[in-house]
Amino acid sequence: MNALPPKTAKGIDPTAIVAPGAAIADGAVIGAGVRIGPFCSIGPEVVLEAGVELVSHVVVEGATRIGAGTQVLPFASIGTPPQDLKYKGEPTRCEVGPKCLIREGVTIHRASVGGSGVTKVGAGCMLMAMAHVAHDCLVGEGVILANNVMLGGHVWVGDGAFVGGGAAVHQTVRIGRLAMVSGLAGVTNDIPPFGYVFGLPARLVGFNKIGLLRRGASRDQLRTLRVANNLLFKDPGEFAAKLEQAEQRWPDEPLVQEVVAFVRDATRRRQLVRPGRMAAPELGGVDEENGDGA
Repeated sequence: MNALPPKTAKGIDPTAIVAPGAAIADGAVIGAGVRIGPFCSIGPEVVLEAGVELVSHVVVEGATRIGAGTQVLPFASIGTPPQDLKYKGEPTRCEVGPKCLIREGVTIHRASVGGSGVTKVGAGCMLMAMAHVAHDCLVGEGVILANNVMLGGHVWVGDGAFVGGGAAVHQTVRIGRLAMVSGLAGVTNDIPPFGYVFGLPARLVGFNKIGLLRRGASRDQLRTLRVANNLLFKDPGEFAAKLEQAEQRWPDEPLVQEVVAFVRDATRRRQLVRPGRMAAPELGGVDEENGDGA
């Protein structure tokens, strides 16, 4: 990666404001092939890796790194201070992985105090228009946040998860790998891996069958996961005992064991989402009888 080129260099619009400096320690760093469009503003601690494109009117501040090949569309804001009254300008970071698509008006805030010190969006994510990623969020790879999604502070989102338009996720919630959140859902509790939630408040109504099939899960694995989910989230009985039963009954089934490990995680701060039923099964392609989420 090269140090900051002259502002008149090819790929940097003359109306863009790029912090001066010639070294990584005291100036913005621009990788090869970066394109900075009209009226963008780039702070002095920013690193833009090779091939990043800021289309126009993009603000990038703080100790922020944007990964190679990521495209950021107009009026997005990345690395700006968190909306947290405890934050007093402490040095925290923001990272966006490679090959992401950040659409119009997206906001990604750098971390506050009391967390890991970094807000992170993984590789290959798509954040649709007006989505918000709050301070200290850790978003995995291949995640899709649809329009107007709101992630509160310290939210954790597993790889491949999908959050539907207008959904609100409470701070410190965990969303498991390949989980699905319906549009306009209000998520206040943890969603297990592969779970499908719907409603306000969000309730667990199925699992992401189609997403699992697309990623190579077998039909036998899906049948086993359905039985395990029914045991854990539908059948009567003490949950701790059912969890122990699932762990011992399917010791060699990685999907079931992933759900068990997620539930047992000692670091979790919220309860699991409660099971429920969808009022309109046709929305989202959920088959309530079989517990399948499209």
